[in-house]
Amino acid sequence: MNLAQLEVLIAVAESGSFSQAALDLGTSQPAVSRAIAALEEELGVILLHRGRFGARLSHIGERVLEHARQILLLRDQIRHDANLEKGLRDGHVRIASFRSAATHLLPPRVAAFRRRWPGVQVSLTETDPAGVEQALRDGRADIGLVPLPRGEDFETWEIARDEYVVLLAGQPLQPCPTWEQLACYEFILYNYAECTSAVRQHWQRCGQTLKVAYEIKEDSTIVSMVAQGLGAAILPRLAAMPLPPGVCAYPLPDPLERVIGAAILTQALQPASVFAFLEMLRQLPAIATAS
Repeated sequence: MNLAQLEVLIAVAESGSFSQAALDLGTSQPAVSRAIAALEEELGVILLHRGRFGARLSHIGERVLEHARQILLLRDQIRHDANLEKGLRDGHVRIASFRSAATHLLPPRVAAFRRRWPGVQVSLTETDPAGVEQALRDGRADIGLVPLPRGEDFETWEIARDEYVVLLAGQPLQPCPTWEQLACYEFILYNYAECTSAVRQHWQRCGQTLKVAYEIKEDSTIVSMVAQGLGAAILPRLAAMPLPPGVCAYPLPDPLERVIGAAILTQALQPASVFAFLEMLRQLPAIATAS
């Protein structure tokens, strides 16, 4: 028994015809017939019933067919793993990410990847989510970390969930602030469209009025302004870290979170090194940043 005979068996079973199987495999009908005959002789059973209407599997043929498919799948996996290993002796993975994910999520994963494949170079570019998308489209990045969901031209999967928190200066509050208490504050919002829209829409859904004093682009500036008593802030927890002394982070009265995912361009052809990094990301459990 050999793999070529199993391929012929699958082709005949799927086409229902020796002649069509020969066309599909790019060989002759006598060669297909000889392969099936040799396989049946070795196994000592009839795998295919021949007739004027083509070929159909016998009862044992159906069972052998399933095993044959599994064997060929394992062969393909062996080839995949071998090709992957050959491609990981060197290579390059280019990652683009927004700042807080690059700071808090990527370093341990890049370190684990480099321990496994030290010959592969990993580069990281920080930009905003729109810049991550553009880097993927322009071919300047292979993998992007972005808030989800994204457009249909990207294949994505979740790697972390990041809760929005309220930042307040002063002594810690016990228990956490209520909507009535938060209504007394003026807020410093993150001037980034996705985060700002999410916060405003959440406040509206909860029937609250959001009093905005400032809209600031840099999350570190927002945290510093809160520390100086210039207002409260709502930020994703990762964007707020690390908190300076005197600033406390509290969950919202009604929780709100963002989903962080890895993205690749759907139609892009990726090298083995990129698939290896993606596989590592898929195998690691999603991180929940709430605390």
